[in-house]
Amino acid sequence: MRICSAQPHDLDKLLAFREEAAAWLSRLGSDQWQRPYPADKLLATIEAGVVFMVCDGDTTAATITLTPEAEEGLWTEEELQEPSLFINKLTVARTHAGRNVGGRLLDWAGDRAYCTGAKWLRLDAWTSNTALQSYYLRQGFEHVRTVRQGAAVNGGPRVSGWLAQRATRPAQHGFADDTPPPERNAAGTSFPTA
Repeated sequence: MRICSAQPHDLDKLLAFREEAAAWLSRLGSDQWQRPYPADKLLATIEAGVVFMVCDGDTTAATITLTPEAEEGLWTEEELQEPSLFINKLTVARTHAGRNVGGRLLDWAGDRAYCTGAKWLRLDAWTSNTALQSYYLRQGFEHVRTVRQGAAVNGGPRVSGWLAQRATRPAQHGFADDTPPPERNAAGTSFPTA
């Protein structure tokens, strides 16, 4: 399997990939990702070079967004001063479930973050998805806190505010990495070069 930077022509594939994941989550009884993700927002992140895909031949096996940008209102000012990269939208195809693709992708993200000089690999997970939270804990993340208020939409409760982090580190992830090497910036984190 290889990992590469997503390109604008991958937009429809990634939107369908997310819809497949949302349907699976719904079958499990989760309300996670039940609202369609805005295509223009996904395209902007693809163009920013922060969306990555794991391909197994012609099949998309997984995707992850790895960005220096934190979602507003989740992390404290003090935490935001620490060099960090943030994981969003980690998704593994059901055809590749049970093969540790997600764990390997987290190792790839931690390794990439380490190469930029980041101290932390951080994420926010769905507050009601305890199975996902347990998964991240098994992957070495530590729960920081759960933010329940301050949602960007309609001022209601925040749906993705379970915060976790783990220290970055070099890792053998086993993917053929076709992504451009990350660059360090003055704060120690990188901005994509794709």
